[in-house]
Amino acid sequence: MKPLEHLFESEEELLVEELVDKEEHDLVVFNDDVNTFDHVSKVLIKVCKHTQEQAEQCTMIIHYKGKCSVKKGSVSKLKPMCESILEAGIQATIV
Repeated sequence: MKPLEHLFESEEELLVEELVDKEEHDLVVFNDDVNTFDHVSKVLIKVCKHTQEQAEQCTMIIHYKGKCSVKKGSVSKLKPMCESILEAGIQATIV
């Protein structure tokens, strides 16, 4: 491989990483039989910066539909939120 080829390959990898991070993903929270409405709402307010009304609506959707996309954004933005929700004992993932 020539030195310039390596340079272009690295730039290409960086561009791909930037594109992936700019893609819109969903932070999805799942229903369970353990956590209360109040607990889930409080966690959404604290972690996702939801209003009381947003948190309550998401909590109702989680309860009746089994899951809800509670936030949209890049993986780098959603990952710390997802980890905090998981630490609070609530099942969540990024899709």
